Amino acid sequence: MSSNLKIQESEILRILHKEHYISQRILSDISGYSIGAVNKSLKTLLDKGLLNSDMQLTASAYKLFEQSKPHNAIILAAGFGMRMVPINWTTPKALLELHGERLIERLIRQLHAAGIQDITVVVGFMKESFDYLIDDFNVKLVVNNEYTIKNNLSSLAKVQNIINNTYILPADIWCSENPFCSDELHPWYMVSESMTRSSDVRVNRKQELVKIGYRESGNAMIGITYLTGAVSKVVRTRLTKYSTDSEYDNRFWEDTLYTESRMIVPAKVVSASSVAEINTYEQLRDLDAESDQLHSEALDTIAKILHCTISDIVNIKVLKKGMTNRSFLFTVAGKKYIMRIPGEGTDQLIDRRQEASVYAAIAGHGLCDDPIYINPDNGFKITSYINNIRCCDPENETDLRACMSKLRSFHSMNLKVPHTFDLFERIEFYESLWEDAPSIFPDHGRTKTNVFKLKQYISDQQSDYQLTHIDAVPDNFLFDPGTDGELHLQLTDWEYAGMQDPHVDIAMFAIYSQFEKAQIDHLIDIYFEADGGCCDSVRAKIYCYVAVCGLLWSDWCEYKRNLGVEFGEYSLRQYRFAKDYYKYATELIESLHDNN
Repeated sequence: MSSNLKIQESEILRILHKEHYISQRILSDISGYSIGAVNKSLKTLLDKGLLNSDMQLTASAYKLFEQSKPHNAIILAAGFGMRMVPINWTTPKALLELHGERLIERLIRQLHAAGIQDITVVVGFMKESFDYLIDDFNVKLVVNNEYTIKNNLSSLAKVQNIINNTYILPADIWCSENPFCSDELHPWYMVSESMTRSSDVRVNRKQELVKIGYRESGNAMIGITYLTGAVSKVVRTRLTKYSTDSEYDNRFWEDTLYTESRMIVPAKVVSASSVAEINTYEQLRDLDAESDQLHSEALDTIAKILHCTISDIVNIKVLKKGMTNRSFLFTVAGKKYIMRIPGEGTDQLIDRRQEASVYAAIAGHGLCDDPIYINPDNGFKITSYINNIRCCDPENETDLRACMSKLRSFHSMNLKVPHTFDLFERIEFYESLWEDAPSIFPDHGRTKTNVFKLKQYISDQQSDYQLTHIDAVPDNFLFDPGTDGELHLQLTDWEYAGMQDPHVDIAMFAIYSQFEKAQIDHLIDIYFEADGGCCDSVRAKIYCYVAVCGLLWSDWCEYKRNLGVEFGEYSLRQYRFAKDYYKYATELIESLHDNN
């Protein structure tokens, strides 16, 4: 029955559910609709038998409210909150405080005030931090372990069976007025009256939410939603379908609300001043400059090193999350910088004092811009931002040749540091971090045994150890246009660097690029072109390194996976390199023996 009511008719009926009818003018003042709209709505409600001649609700109206009243609420709080750098590695966004109250606690209290006691919170990042909510607010927690590799559609799919007359809401919003109530008559999706180019929708004259084109302005999407019976069923069906389709891994749950270019629920438009979405550190700072959550060791460090105040640090923007670190871009006095923050479990993987010694060794050699600041205790690093820089494209022949030339130039410097990067020792170390958990690969034991058989051949080759980058992958070769019109090439990110056979760098470049065998052979040929080519014994050794390094990074991925960081196909491909290049190396070594 509610689907037959227009939004303004539903709102008038809701007001009369709470207030006695006095006059159309008072109804107009309360609802915000014109007297003409109020008059028209009252007439419709009379015609539908929802009001009697005294403007009182009928039995049919009360039945309608009973059918549509809210049953429960789902709060989505699993995400990492990437845009909240630099405070997101210590506090989940839902637990940030604004005016002395945690975001999620305020939402729960507002739900309770509306009579909603059945509340489920879907958690993921720092899930243990939410446990106290069970005791303090009697909520239920559901864990989404896929939060690192999928978007919030996967979170809602975890609890899709309880969607029925349900509020669905993100955990990162602050509502000055309670957006929930004990009586609802129709489903809706909340948007703000403010317009932004970051929105996907706008409200048309029928109060429908329609999709807009790229770079068009739309109504800011708040994300609070109310779903009733029929719409709930549609959403549940779509969640079942979409959650098993990899195409939707990075989609928002709102995708379930669209039929072609329109949402299947109408808009609920609210004032921009009544609700705030807390997406970034700077938004939190603007809303509550006294918030205890604003303290950040990273920002304190920036202020100290660059001789500025915290408020001088602006335009904070997360960069793409790396495999080892989180980094963010920021501006001070009109100049851009990048700060690196070590990622989950990095302290187990990287000795920051060794890293600092590497930067000391390469200083002044033109391999990369020297860091403005590096802390050997916590791994914080500040560097200048270079405009218009790009990474190497491993499918571009010109880029490949430039990168191999850079590698040869670096290797010819024969630099030394006090520490070694031992490939086989690192494999054992990474596996020790699994804490006796078995490998996700059933044949890992056999693969490791085979790879370790290659150790003897590697040691038999004459290899002069020197400073080797170890992580010489395409993403770490940066093409810088420079200020002189020349294209400069930098080799960055020296975290894993140490004394090793420099030919390991060729293998690392190849496996990260996920090259096929012909491409790896071509890469080797480019590197050794100036020497007249690569002999088979060295090629076999590089094949061995491809196998060893494949197992090394596969084991590394397994450790990170246990911390909730997933690398998908990258991990699978590294393991394949270990198995395939054990065979290629063995075949070539046997051929060399036969020829001898």
